[in-house]
Amino acid sequence: MTDRTATALATDRLPPVLPAVTAAAVAALPPRLHRRLDAGVERLADVPVDRVDGGLSVDCGPEALVTLTPGPTGAVTDPQQVRCSCLLAPRCLHRTAVLVACPVADAASHPDPASTTGSTPDGRGTVAGRSRKSGRTTGPADGPTAGRTDHGTAPTKAQRAAADALWRAAATVLAVGVPAAGAVPQAELLRAAHTARLAGLPRAESAALRTVRGLRAHRDRQAGHRLADLVAVLHDLLYVAGRLAAGDPDPALVGTLRRAYQPDGTLEVYGVCREPVISATGYGGVVTHLVAADGRQLSFADVKPGGPDRARDCARAVTEMGAVSVNHAVLSRGGLRITGTTVSADGRLGAGKGVRATPLAGTDWSAGPLADLFARPLAEVVTAQLAAADDPEDPARPGTALVGGDLVVVGAVGDQVLARELAPGTDPDRAPVPDGPVIRLVPVSSHPVLAHVTNLRRLASWPGLRIRVVGRLDPDRASTLRPLAVGPVPGVTATLRLPADWHGRADLGYDQVQGGHLPPREPATMAEPVLTAGVDAVAESPLWRVRRLVELAVSGGRRAVGEAARDEAAWLAGPLRRAGLTTAAAVASALASESDRRGRDVFGRLTDPDPDRYAWAWLAAAAHLAATERELIRSSWTAPPSG
Repeated sequence: MTDRTATALATDRLPPVLPAVTAAAVAALPPRLHRRLDAGVERLADVPVDRVDGGLSVDCGPEALVTLTPGPTGAVTDPQQVRCSCLLAPRCLHRTAVLVACPVADAASHPDPASTTGSTPDGRGTVAGRSRKSGRTTGPADGPTAGRTDHGTAPTKAQRAAADALWRAAATVLAVGVPAAGAVPQAELLRAAHTARLAGLPRAESAALRTVRGLRAHRDRQAGHRLADLVAVLHDLLYVAGRLAAGDPDPALVGTLRRAYQPDGTLEVYGVCREPVISATGYGGVVTHLVAADGRQLSFADVKPGGPDRARDCARAVTEMGAVSVNHAVLSRGGLRITGTTVSADGRLGAGKGVRATPLAGTDWSAGPLADLFARPLAEVVTAQLAAADDPEDPARPGTALVGGDLVVVGAVGDQVLARELAPGTDPDRAPVPDGPVIRLVPVSSHPVLAHVTNLRRLASWPGLRIRVVGRLDPDRASTLRPLAVGPVPGVTATLRLPADWHGRADLGYDQVQGGHLPPREPATMAEPVLTAGVDAVAESPLWRVRRLVELAVSGGRRAVGEAARDEAAWLAGPLRRAGLTTAAAVASALASESDRRGRDVFGRLTDPDPDRYAWAWLAAAAHLAATERELIRSSWTAPPSG
């Protein structure tokens, strides 16, 4: 008997679809239906989804039932897996609208059988493609890393052509802005992304797919989405595509096609914390962060289709590591001795059949290799990270490695905890670093199924509380960390008092910090709250004018920039020049001028100009803005609090 369970249509209820499938459906749709496609997608918002044997069905009206039958990987990888019962199928609006409403799949997580050579996307087989969580790539445990041009070798003709197609699609999106970047422009990006994949350009492909997801998130007003995130990924897409199309031989522009898992002998690893994962492609799960005896940061993941609910339920998930069942809650507070280990370039542990593991006793954050996380001042660690490569596919990119520090809570602003770094020493009432910056602790995820926000609010309610924090640098905000776990500061009175079975750490996404875990309020040990968050070096800089123009270009399109420039020409460049930001003034003025440039045809009629010059002007402004803000962020970690 067929099991049918109706649910409201949402992207996390629909299977992901390979970009090439969606792009082909939009291309096959008759042009007269293109203008109706976005409205057709919007109408699906309240349409129920019926779960049937082997897939899903979406009722799109009388005699129009769209059925999706995902493959073994859980994704739609073939056009034949999506059918509509209407007479116009498969070139019908119903089928295409449903495909556009589905999440965009990563090819590695759901490989196209025609373009792969193996059967597993977790490093045990030879499937080429991208990681489910991070957007990086997976691949074989043996053999060379593919997809990266040799040092000094120019891109091939096919790669330059693929990059040019990506540039043109991205430049068109930038020119029209988010409101007009509906299903058809997105399909052009998806088609170009597929071409980039076939040409061996994984970094460009990744940027294109992230751009499409960002466009959809912004148009749908998804919670947690920031316009700045879409600006950053569109910047990366145009930067990479433009340089590759011009024949730049830098191998970093190509990226890595596969995450190559290499044998690593016998390892002893110790758990640091667990991190819930909720991806934009409908995946959810947990990553346990580890530190090896030699100090390397590693991780072990269990990320599968399921979204937020699966991320929440993975608090105590059990995952197979070879012949061993690993409980993530136990591993995050314990350790393993692993033989037959395989490790990827970004520190991901493989789980092949040859892996064997035996438990090790857990170690405190203050002992053994875990103590190295807290051995250096935060300013020193942050400076080193910000100086690392800015390739989003590079494991050394700022914001990827874990950092640790001892902090004192001084207040809160919204969901942010304000803190100061503690000076080194063994004093039971350790004071903050003299003239140290105010550090903002921002939730890793604000999703209500996770505990990040609740836990940070609990900590913020206790000014003077000393906490040991493990998290990541936020490379886009002044003096900001995204904490993953907290614990007590050794030898300090006013600190956390966690249960013994927590082994001195609380995973902020899963564990609930209770009132009983906090010390009593004693004036002698609790610091006075700081009533100011200090000056945000980025927000207070006149660069906000450039940021506003760059973001307006994405959110409103070329015409919006032109209108703003005509109305506020004096507002833009003058303050920047007076602040000594002459280059920022020049690139902003160039963008404003180019946005208002219009050509005329042979009959003297106004025409829409080619988007290339405008895209280059925007890219110059965005690149200068990013570099200048990065320097301000670096300096924010050494600047004293003020305000």
